[in-house]
Amino acid sequence: MLAYLLRRLFAAAVMLMVIILVVFSIFFLVPKWAGVDIATSFVGKQADPAAVEAVRTKLGLSDPIFIQVWHFFKGIFVGRTYAAGGDITHCSAPCFGYSFRSEQAVWPVLTDRFPVTLGLALGAAVLWLVFGIAAGVLAALKRGSLWDRSAMVVALSGVSLPIYFTGLLSVAIFDIGLHWIDAQYVPFSQDPARWFESMLLPWITLAFLYAAMYARITRANMLEILGEDYIRTARAKGLKEQVVIGKHAMRSTMTPILTMLGMDLGALIGGAILTETTFSLPGLGQAVLTAIKNQDLPIILGVTLITSLAVLIANLVVDVLYAVIDPRVRLA
Repeated sequence: MLAYLLRRLFAAAVMLMVIILVVFSIFFLVPKWAGVDIATSFVGKQADPAAVEAVRTKLGLSDPIFIQVWHFFKGIFVGRTYAAGGDITHCSAPCFGYSFRSEQAVWPVLTDRFPVTLGLALGAAVLWLVFGIAAGVLAALKRGSLWDRSAMVVALSGVSLPIYFTGLLSVAIFDIGLHWIDAQYVPFSQDPARWFESMLLPWITLAFLYAAMYARITRANMLEILGEDYIRTARAKGLKEQVVIGKHAMRSTMTPILTMLGMDLGALIGGAILTETTFSLPGLGQAVLTAIKNQDLPIILGVTLITSLAVLIANLVVDVLYAVIDPRVRLA
């Protein structure tokens, strides 16, 4: 198990380096090939040539791409100083860049927004796993029944309806109409109880979409597994149905579920833009949306890297869980 974990950690470290290089190239090298002046996006199109040249010098945009990547990567660990003549700006470690539009380092913006997005993603993940998997298993065990058909209709509705529709509908019904829930966001540090109440509708709305997909995948996998020889053998040996389903069938069913969870949760930690916008949550999704509107490239780059890192970590955890569920994976 230790050797397997070390291999996965080494692969994750290599992948992280590749991600930084690729993302940095997308933001700084590809536009250069297309004839786009990156310095202009930092200062605005109306800036005079002297200001653009000063930013180009300050950020080292004229350096080769590998030198720029090295300065960026080094800044994460030891900080970075942006200098052009007498104009000096210091970005403390960990430095994920500096936004000259908002005159602030990227890392404090990420750390300020990250808890909101993390709370949204984890809360919704718990709901969609519990209800999605439970609905899928029951639908498979009661194949062709009224429950099966009803669950799949609800699942199809959840996949089809966009979040901004179900989110606004839930606010209109439960907040504005019935006054059961106050959807106005309150930080956890300010009032934990009000924070929990304000996150209920975003959790349910986001979980409704994913629970629908997980229910359909769980049902399909469970139906396939229930027809396997080892399931028939377990039943023939006289094992209780709860043991057959819980110990044998569910263990095989969880493998693709974990794969989906790693990708979905990692992506959501990078910012659930539609959900955060619908409920006015000050998370990473809102931050990157604002940055796109303002063409604030450092913020976009920082959120992109955080999203990539979140997906990488989530998949690393999934790999470890694979080894726990199926010992054969450790030999891969």
